[in-house]
Amino acid sequence: MKKLIFIILTAIMVSCNNEPSLQKYFVENSESSNFIALDITPSIINTGKLSLTKSDKEALNAFEKMNILAFKKDSLNDVAYVSEKKKVKELLKGKSYQELMRMGSGNDGGALYFVGEDDDIDEFVLFANKKENGFALVRILGDNMNPTQIMKLINLISKSDLNMKEFESLKQMIK
Repeated sequence: MKKLIFIILTAIMVSCNNEPSLQKYFVENSESSNFIALDITPSIINTGKLSLTKSDKEALNAFEKMNILAFKKDSLNDVAYVSEKKKVKELLKGKSYQELMRMGSGNDGGALYFVGEDDDIDEFVLFANKKENGFALVRILGDNMNPTQIMKLINLISKSDLNMKEFESLKQMIK
């Protein structure tokens, strides 16, 4: 019996991964005063007034949640901004993240990454940076997503009647 317990405990300890990850980064920084954190569920997308196609419904069904973490840069946290931006870039260089596309320049720009296969994507990550304001990380989590569904989802979000109170803290940061 002692051997069985020892084997189970060993398996649990080995399976606990202490490597840095984007998910851990979100959790560790969601309470920091330098960051704004939002978790968005599909219910924020009010599609009641929209006429949805079959592919629109498939895109909505594939979407599980969206996590947003934004670093609010100011004159007092410039060193922290540089450090945090470097951490995020290192995390996104990890073997599970594949770059889909890049926009803009190093100081003002962004990149879109994904985790999974081209037609079976579990996570999209947008990393956007503006030197004056800070940076934002957006994780779109789902099941069996593809780039077309993400584009449809973004289109549906823009057409739907969103509860903008959820985004008030982000709007203040962008100003």
